[in-house]
Amino acid sequence: MPTNLLRKKAPPARAANADHPGKGKEAPRRILVKAGRVAIRAELAATPTADRIWAALPLYSTAETWGAAIHFETPVETGRERGARILAKAGDICFWVEEDRVLIAFGPTPISHPGEMRLPSPCNVWANALDDVTPLNRVAPGEKVSVTAA
Repeated sequence: MPTNLLRKKAPPARAANADHPGKGKEAPRRILVKAGRVAIRAELAATPTADRIWAALPLYSTAETWGAAIHFETPVETGRERGARILAKAGDICFWVEEDRVLIAFGPTPISHPGEMRLPSPCNVWANALDDVTPLNRVAPGEKVSVTAA
């Protein structure tokens, strides 16, 4: 596992006033994930993965689907965190460490057991959706995805 990436100092957080006017240091970090015609607002957790993604914004990619989940490639690299999970809850925005991908499950994946949302491997949960994620079922493979500060 590339845990050595977590040991490196994470990029410094952007100055709140420089790139995100109106946000003070105490304000929560929020993002907008757009996939096709679907938009989901989310709040970042206090994790190294969230810090790395926040520093890399904006992100642009192409959606891929996997059961009732979408995922997309990012230029961000990080190691698996201690709190990484194999099971997701609706609204979890995860980072698939081995593939450098953001993964958002909104229902069962092909490897899920009844009543769960199983991820392909333990993933870092770096944000929580503020909106319902089930509209992501309308996203088709190949649609454009963007992640921007909100």
